[in-house]
Amino acid sequence: MNQEKTIFVVIGGTSGIGKAIAQKFINENTTVHIASRSTGLDISDENAVHHYFESIGPIDHLIITADSFAPSGKVIDVAIKEAKTAFDIKFWGSIHAAKHAARYLKPKGSITLTTGMLSRKVIVNTYTKSAINAALEAVTKVLAPIRVNAVSPGLTATTAYKNMDTASRESMYETAKQNLPVGNIGNASDVAMAYVLAVTNPYMTGSIIDVDGGALIN
Repeated sequence: MNQEKTIFVVIGGTSGIGKAIAQKFINENTTVHIASRSTGLDISDENAVHHYFESIGPIDHLIITADSFAPSGKVIDVAIKEAKTAFDIKFWGSIHAAKHAARYLKPKGSITLTTGMLSRKVIVNTYTKSAINAALEAVTKVLAPIRVNAVSPGLTATTAYKNMDTASRESMYETAKQNLPVGNIGNASDVAMAYVLAVTNPYMTGSIIDVDGGALIN
């Protein structure tokens, strides 16, 4: 008798943390759908998200790791248009995906969102990203009866920083290593393990899983 495959959707799964997550779930008993802007899915476009999930049909688990550039700086300097665009992608994009995936989610399915340590770590000049992540964490706790959790990564060595010059990137990593309680920065595979926990533990919902090397207690 053939075992019914578990169906995953990983949005943001073509690079970084999302790619590491997809790799952890790909096996002979699963079907893993991977989407991102590079595959043509713009999650800020609700109509596109609607048609995407309609084309897939029933799913077991949705994982959203899609991120967006969020402007930083003093409140008097941040361009509101850029801040709204960041919200449209990461916050409203996540809501679009959750809304339309929920229509096809199997009874024991789950949704896992991605926030970030700035939701609770006070760092000056980061109000846009702090607000986006805090909003997602609030939503995580009120989407019952769907089983929804969120993972909050800290600094992670991924291609997200590929546009930084090498010296600045390495300096950032070295400073983090010296300041974090674990004495190192995470990689995508480290963070991906938290998503595996959120997906596979049926007794978890409304939880925020911090994977930040101890940044929040530092």
